[in-house]
Amino acid sequence: MGLRPPGRPRRRVGPPTPSDAHRRRRPLAPHGAPMTTTGQHAQSSPPVSSTQPLSTLAPDRSRPLGPAGRATRRCVSGLQRRYRQDNPAAVAELARLRRRAGRTAHQVQDHWGLGGLEELTDVLATSGTGVRREHAEEAVYLTVTLWALHQQSLRTTDMHDPKGSLGCAVRTLIRRKREDKPGGELDEPLRKRLVRVGTADSIESVAVRLREIVLLLRGEQVPLDYGRLADQLCRWQHRPERAGVRREWGREFHLAASRGGNGRKSGDVADEIEPTLSADEDDNSYGPGE
Repeated sequence: MGLRPPGRPRRRVGPPTPSDAHRRRRPLAPHGAPMTTTGQHAQSSPPVSSTQPLSTLAPDRSRPLGPAGRATRRCVSGLQRRYRQDNPAAVAELARLRRRAGRTAHQVQDHWGLGGLEELTDVLATSGTGVRREHAEEAVYLTVTLWALHQQSLRTTDMHDPKGSLGCAVRTLIRRKREDKPGGELDEPLRKRLVRVGTADSIESVAVRLREIVLLLRGEQVPLDYGRLADQLCRWQHRPERAGVRREWGREFHLAASRGGNGRKSGDVADEIEPTLSADEDDNSYGPGE
């Protein structure tokens, strides 16, 4: 066996000593984080979701608008802007629509071309959905005429507001009325007006009862999302979806109570529209309209 070259360290055979194991540790990246090697992937924390819990969201955000809702928002938003600018054509159109508030579509030939029906035609031409046209027409015309009644003589504020669902608007109205009453009790007649909308059995009955509510909302300048309302009324006319729309109205009313700081718990019996109606059951408990 040849001699080891001078100055060359002897290679150790056998298990590494603690000092060798220390030297062979994986080097550290800047700031002390272990470096990854080939074939390894850094473990990252799961992304934090920006979605709020469903219990904190307004129920009108859980479902995208259908053709009736989109057409209504398009019509009302443009007409509302021009009306507040005192545009003569918009003022005249709103006056004609207001006189037909709570009526059904196509009954008056003078209103052909008004009430959002042309906007609905454009939306249906591009949406490709299977919505029944007659249901959409009734819903759009009804909500646009109700908005015209709601916006009457109000040039400083918008009565169509995408943030205000029907149940939330009624709850806001009740809250304002409650401030004027000793003890702050729930306004039972106002609550029953919303119940009567839910118990209606025809679109004509719904129209009349919504008109009563809109007149009260106008008095307190409480806005409403007419796009969402149009979408709900379109689905309400399809009987299998009627129970779901009723649940939405009740859920809107209850959630507004829990967020409103009105001093009541959301589970109080006095705050319930229909105590026997749960969020997940089929609803056959509503009788015919009063």
